[in-house]
This record gives sequence, structure tokens and C-alpha cells, in this order.
Amino acid sequence: MAEINHFEYGWITPALSYALSVLGSFLGLVCAGRIRAAATTGQRVWWGTLAAWAIGGTAIWSMHFMAMLGFAVEGTRIRYDVPITVASALIAVVAVGIGLAIVGTGRVSALRIGIGGGLTGAGVVAMHYTGMAAMRLGGSLGYDGVRVALSVAIAVVAATVALWLAVTVRRVLAVVVSALVMGVAVNGMHFTGMSALSVRLHEQHDDVTGAGFSTLLVPIVLAVILVVVGLVYALLAAPTEEDRAGAAYLDARRADPAGSAAADPQPAPDPVGLRARGTLARPGSTFPTRRVDPPR
Repeated sequence: MAEINHFEYGWITPALSYALSVLGSFLGLVCAGRIRAAATTGQRVWWGTLAAWAIGGTAIWSMHFMAMLGFAVEGTRIRYDVPITVASALIAVVAVGIGLAIVGTGRVSALRIGIGGGLTGAGVVAMHYTGMAAMRLGGSLGYDGVRVALSVAIAVVAATVALWLAVTVRRVLAVVVSALVMGVAVNGMHFTGMSALSVRLHEQHDDVTGAGFSTLLVPIVLAVILVVVGLVYALLAAPTEEDRAGAAYLDARRADPAGSAAADPQPAPDPVGLRARGTLARPGSTFPTRRVDPPR
């Protein structure tokens, strides 16, 4: 059995992976909160897609490969099959999208959240072990069944809690705390699954083929940056509740300006109280003067 090192660069890679999972979870929860408030089906699809990319692509998949940057096996190099790696990313995004579609439409219920969480958790597990199957090294992989089952349970519970938070959390502080908790759950699932891994080196093995992690790192980082920037821009550009209320008020005023003015007359501003004391504004009033007429 080969010696495995999960933290070749110390705590740098797990810290970065946790930061990615928290960032993706935060953006995903904010986008998911817009799904049920959306007025049209198109808007719900738009926000659901953004939330799926944020949670599935950034919080789960990018976190997985950032953590894998610190994974090393003594005695062999590690390479990755690019098509299988890309497939693992799509599995994560699609799984989260399905879960959000289940809980983001219709009435929120424990059954919907449970079904969505189960399917999403299964997708997360499939993403993780598909990503592991993309590894190419001079040995064969083995897994401890008990720890694999534990990682599956963690994934299902984490996905269920994430979907419940996505449809219930609204305040910014609550979203931040939820993202921190989701980061712990996602990383816990990943490292639990990695702890189940064992590698038996081949006595003789040819040169390992595939893309090195340094080759994959640049496009992954660029993709994460583009996704995060796009999500932030979409959130900032989207109208808020106050914006929609103001637009509705202006539309009502344009539709019936006379009726609006009659229904809600607004007096002119009087900052120093001249209206209460002055006489010039009253019809028929005489011009004030200091001259005193002599007695007759």
C-alpha cells in the first residue's frame, strides 16, 4: 500500500477549498432566494441556473479540485483525464439544479426538501467519485465501504440542509452563517470520502498520461473568477423590492395623473411656517403697511 498525503502543502489547500465553498454557498443562497420571489418562469429559470452554478460549480466542484491540489501519493505522479473531469463538474451543477427546481417551485414542504436533498446529495457523491475516477496514477484505487457510506450520508444531509436554507433564509447575516455551515458540510463530505481511499502501487507501471494539475489549475481559476464576477454583477444589476415598488408607483401615476393628484393632494413645502402667518397668499387680503391714517 502506498503512503497517501492529503495535505502536501499544509493547510493552504484546505483553507482555500473552504473559502471557495463558503463563497459559492453565499452567492448560491442569495440567488436561490430570488427564485420564489421571481414574477415569471423565465426569471425563476435564470436565478435557478445561477444558483446551481454557484453552489454546484464553485462551492462543491471547485472546492473539490482545490482540495485535490494537496493530494499526493508517494511513488507515483498523478494526472487527470480531462473529459471525465469536465463530466464531474456538469454532474455537480445539474444535481444542484434539479434539487433547486424541486424545492423552488410549488409549495415548500418537508417531502419536497427531502426528495430534492436526496437527489442532490446523490449527485454530489457522483461528482466526487467521478472526479476520483478521473485520476491517473501508477496504481489501483481501493475504498473502505464504511467511510464511503458515511460520506454519502454526509452529502445527503448537507444537500438537504442546503436546499432548506435556500428557500427559507433571507437576511444577510443568516445567509452568511448558513454559507459558513455549508462550507463545513461540503468539506466534511470531501475529506471523509478521501479518507476512505487507499492506493496499491503496481510493481511496474508505464509513464502516467493525462493533464497535470498545474495544467488544469489555470482554467479552473479563470472559470471560478468569471462565474463569481458574473454572479455578483447579476445580483447588483437585478432590481430590488424597493426598485419594483417605485416603478409600480410611477406607472400608476403615469396611468392616472389627475386621479392620483386628487386622491393624494400634497401641499407645497413651507419650511419656516409663513403659510400660517402670512396674508399675501389669501385672496382679497390687503397689502400690509405701517402708515397710520390721521383721525377724522
